[in-house]
Amino acid sequence: MEEVFCYESRNGSCLKTIYPMSIRISLYVILGATAVLTVFGNLLVIVSIGHFKQLHSPTNYLILSLAVSDLLLGTVVMIPTMIQCVETCWYFGDLFCKIYMSSDILLCTASVLNLSFISIDRYYAVCHPLLYPRKITLHTAVIMILVSWSISAIVGFGMIFLELNIMGIEEFYYSNIACEGGCSMFQGRVSGTVGSILSFCIPGIIMVSIYLKIFLVAQKQTRTIQNTSCVTSGKVMDKMQSKATKTLTIILGAFLSFWTPFVICNIVDPYIGYSIPPAVFESLLWVGYINSTINPLVYAFFYRWFRKAFQMILSGQIFKSNNSDKKLLTE
Repeated sequence: MEEVFCYESRNGSCLKTIYPMSIRISLYVILGATAVLTVFGNLLVIVSIGHFKQLHSPTNYLILSLAVSDLLLGTVVMIPTMIQCVETCWYFGDLFCKIYMSSDILLCTASVLNLSFISIDRYYAVCHPLLYPRKITLHTAVIMILVSWSISAIVGFGMIFLELNIMGIEEFYYSNIACEGGCSMFQGRVSGTVGSILSFCIPGIIMVSIYLKIFLVAQKQTRTIQNTSCVTSGKVMDKMQSKATKTLTIILGAFLSFWTPFVICNIVDPYIGYSIPPAVFESLLWVGYINSTINPLVYAFFYRWFRKAFQMILSGQIFKSNNSDKKLLTE
């Protein structure tokens, strides 16, 4: 079979794989639908929290920040990735390639940091409820969000534009990997291992530890409530905090489950001579992206306020006066 290149008129062009039309159309439909659902679902979360004043709480602001990172992933990252997966070439230039890869790292790091701060919020809400109103305020939530995005931007753009990802293997990269029409994250042993451990493994272990502590404390509190004659309002508040913690624990578990296979491959690949097929990397990467698609589905399943807000948004009721004050069922 004759070799086909991304750019026939250029030297050093990447090889192009041409899929049958049926596969191309199927991939565009499936991956495109995933991107659209990601954007639409997270947009609903953003509009709901932003519009209804009743939802303006520290926890929901952190959820809002997570939804923004998921929405941007659906637009800035998923769509170019979809085109590259189907066409097997990058046609958007070197500068946008760097912006695209930087945005990918930025948004994934922002998700991890947002989840980390959400775990801290839940820790104080469940383990130290009396301190929670003083420790976790709207001002504190805003600072957490700014820290998350600032660190993520530094890591994402610094890694790519300073070429830290190929530090120490520059000659190998430019001699064997780099080509016209290619745009893929390539990392050496040091950057792949250190980056994955610092941005995923350590935060993941810390978050799991925090939620384990929360679970143990929540179990103890539940037994205490059952053995005492607490007032109804206390029981209702405990129920609301328990549901919020359970929902966010599921979101954390989904994040770790969807991204762990890709992170493991990313760490291992440099040590086995980069022998993992690109198709496997692409598949695992999309598994990770799908995590951003399912987060709004988790909200819809567990939160009545999200379902109610969804109905009001689609029916156009939010455009009527005073709807931002309209009561939502938040339990």
